[in-house]
Amino acid sequence: MKIYHNPRCRKSREGVQYLTEKGVLFEIVEYLKEEISETKMKLLLNKLNITAIQLIRKNEKIWKEKFKNKELTESQIINLLCTEPKLMERPIIESKNKAVIGRPKENIDKIL
Repeated sequence: MKIYHNPRCRKSREGVQYLTEKGVLFEIVEYLKEEISETKMKLLLNKLNITAIQLIRKNEKIWKEKFKNKELTESQIINLLCTEPKLMERPIIESKNKAVIGRPKENIDKIL
């Protein structure tokens, strides 16, 4: 199991704590430091069963200033998530066949 984690994010830290309290073995992926390829992003979206736009944090400054009113294709948004990972909802918990966004942290139970 993996958690895509931003240590500066309270919700992400809560996700790590929740998994720890549940006794789950997991790997932390600091996605702001470790690049996520487009192939990996597509796989992650498939496991989440959502579109790329649904993974975007629309209140982020960079989204509002540069992309909010633009018409972007799925492929362009996937590329954007890879080049601007700060835009990605967090935390994401990924297992072999499924993934969930851990907000609220109780969503994590869907994958355990």
